Amino acid sequence: MPPKISSTEISHFNEPFISALDSAAPINARDDPNYFSRYPRSLITTSNVDTFVTGSGSAIYDSLTPLLQSTNHELILVTCFWAHSSSLETLNHILRHLSDKAIHRGTDKIRVRLCFSSISIFQKLFHKQSVTGQTYQSDSWVKKLGLPDPRDLGGLDLNIKSVFILPFSVMHPKFIIVDRKKVVLPSCNISWEEWFEGAATIHGPVVEQFLKFYFQFWERRLEVPTAAWNVDQRANGEIESTPASTPLKSVTRLSASDVYTVFLPSPHRRNPRLSPFTPFEKVFAPPTPLNTFILSLFAKAERCVRIQTPNVTAPPVLSTLLAALARGVDVQILTSERLMILEQLVTAGTTTSRCIRTLIKRYQKLSRKTLTSSTYDEEAAISPRRIGRLHISYFEPIGGPKKRGSEGSEPQQSHLKMTIVDNEVLVLGSGNLDRASWFTSQELGVAFFDKDVVKKVASAVDEAMQGRSKVVFDSESRR
Repeated sequence: MPPKISSTEISHFNEPFISALDSAAPINARDDPNYFSRYPRSLITTSNVDTFVTGSGSAIYDSLTPLLQSTNHELILVTCFWAHSSSLETLNHILRHLSDKAIHRGTDKIRVRLCFSSISIFQKLFHKQSVTGQTYQSDSWVKKLGLPDPRDLGGLDLNIKSVFILPFSVMHPKFIIVDRKKVVLPSCNISWEEWFEGAATIHGPVVEQFLKFYFQFWERRLEVPTAAWNVDQRANGEIESTPASTPLKSVTRLSASDVYTVFLPSPHRRNPRLSPFTPFEKVFAPPTPLNTFILSLFAKAERCVRIQTPNVTAPPVLSTLLAALARGVDVQILTSERLMILEQLVTAGTTTSRCIRTLIKRYQKLSRKTLTSSTYDEEAAISPRRIGRLHISYFEPIGGPKKRGSEGSEPQQSHLKMTIVDNEVLVLGSGNLDRASWFTSQELGVAFFDKDVVKKVASAVDEAMQGRSKVVFDSESRR
């Protein structure tokens, strides 16, 4: 097993991040939630990383069923998009199971909280414009939300809430908390999309971070209330093993303990500050913990950056990556050519494919400039400055795109959000590298500092991507 990352290596990335957040405290103090603004170091914690699951969203929810059904006291599920789907059918099965469990044991009801942001265009247009959100009475559960009849959920203390702020502020995080002991961090929504997804299961001190984030925003409580039950810190429940009949779904056992971890919330903002004609390097994103951490990672990278994200349209990301390439850092990007085109145009004024073309052109210009300006000094033995390798791919399903309903379990897009820097730091969560995630959406990420975790997660994604990508640009093959 590779050694744990040293404190020096961690400080290399974290100190610039903490310093930047300290400077941004007056701005971040106006956010909601903002509990981290006065003391950014409170976001630093540790975690035990149990598993990493890859597959379609429905396959991931299938694999999570044993863990979610192990709930004894409280299940909190936060997602962005909510739709009638196989994932929802799986959740309904879980809810019925938990209700029956509580009824049969004759104890208090199991507390269940379901939170989401988007269900339809109509819902968003007429949604209550407040972070207090709106709740759904039991008479709307079946028809509006596709949930079981309330009479089938008599063993649950069930509350359902949505929050959406016009024009573009979706609450985009996805996480599940089981009995305040274990957290699932998936990239998938409760949705019908057959997309490639990932989910990490973790436990330990980091759970307190998720609870604070949830209670402050979704329940409007300044402190996490004491549980009515005695919380056993041991985490129960297992992820379902991989059936041989579904090779795309894969469960990787990580079993990493005391992993240095940074919790990375990113509060929503109403003003998109669209500026489609402003150069990348002159567009500045809100200094949220997630935005600031990602930019700090790219700025301090020394060897390589690997990104897998649905879209890339955030100007600060593109300019910081170009600067990393100029320093000699290799950059690898796997993204989508045509995913949510209309949403990109509305929220960013551009598209991923257009931004990728611009990045390639600027890289080629940088490459030419470097070659023409570099000289070789034989006496001083100074070789020309090397710029980093740029490798860009688009996700492509095996057999080509298929219409909805005929996918045959083959993912049609990649929805995983993963960033790896110098093979030392891994960031997972809800944040895309697009303008919506960086400027208007509420997001949530978690950074893990563990070389073994990085290696295993990267390997799991590599295996799943075999035959599912096409190279758009590779500077190495053009030299």
